[in-house]
Amino acid sequence: MGDDTLFRSLDLIQSGDLVRYHGSITRAHGLYIALPCSCSACWHLYEFAPGDTRYALVDPWGELPGPRCVRRASITRSTSCS
Repeated sequence: MGDDTLFRSLDLIQSGDLVRYHGSITRAHGLYIALPCSCSACWHLYEFAPGDTRYALVDPWGELPGPRCVRRASITRSTSCS
């Protein structure tokens, strides 16, 4: 089993994965590309708790800004990434 297969089997989110956002900002629900959030708050949080990665979500079509500082529990990897 290769590293990529292992990540997929654990349902981990990698940078560039297509995800569905279902968090508290209901008007922003939908498909996005997940990238690690690079704001200073998320950076400090990651240094304190490395397992708690937050994400900046990017609209795949470039039409709207996506939510930032998104918790892992608020996104699900798209089945098209399997």
